Amino acid sequence: MPRVTTGETSAFTQVQAQARELLAKLRTDIRTKDAELRRLRQEESKLAALTGQPGMSNADGGMGAGRRGVRTRINWSDILSKLPKQFKASDIRAVRGLRDKRSSEIFAAITRWIEGGMVKRRDRGMYERLK
Repeated sequence: MPRVTTGETSAFTQVQAQARELLAKLRTDIRTKDAELRRLRQEESKLAALTGQPGMSNADGGMGAGRRGVRTRINWSDILSKLPKQFKASDIRAVRGLRDKRSSEIFAAITRWIEGGMVKRRDRGMYERLK
């Protein structure tokens, strides 16, 4: 049986209307802040050009999260030579430069070593370097 609607709005409808108003206000605030940020970036680039310094050309304002510079390709053969005769995947992470590698990349390297005959699987999670 359908509900009979009264002239009064429900509490949910009132909250929904307030949320719509807040969302519209937030969107206008974001647009004004973006415009101000664009203006400030243009001003910064003009001043940087005037002083001969490089500007912050990144969209994130030059503050890269965790940026460490240019990384070169990893020579996995060198990594294998640095490992002990018997090793685990966690031992590979201990090698300098591999701490933040995804486990899929590490296990892909182990698989390549096994297929190349450089490593043999001893036990679950335990590998042995052959060469």
